[in-house]
Amino acid sequence: MDLTYMEYELLRFLATNPHRVFTRETLLSRVWATSTTAVRAPSTCTCGLRAKLGEEYAHLIQTVRSVGYKFATPRASTAYLGGA
Repeated sequence: MDLTYMEYELLRFLATNPHRVFTRETLLSRVWATSTTAVRAPSTCTCGLRAKLGEEYAHLIQTVRSVGYKFATPRASTAYLGGA
């Protein structure tokens, strides 16, 4: 998979902290190591990452409305989608 450096870093950060919700501000400081980057950077990067992951895996990166983003393990994401 051809990821940009920041897509990889975002995926790595979220995947090493599964089920924990991170705000954009927290992602900016922990992944981008800055608070001055455009506030939309995590959203833009997440969108690109989901597109590259494809339909089969895009659901692993979940948006928590009005809060931020989290990584769901395959089992948890299946339950979240109404599966067994």
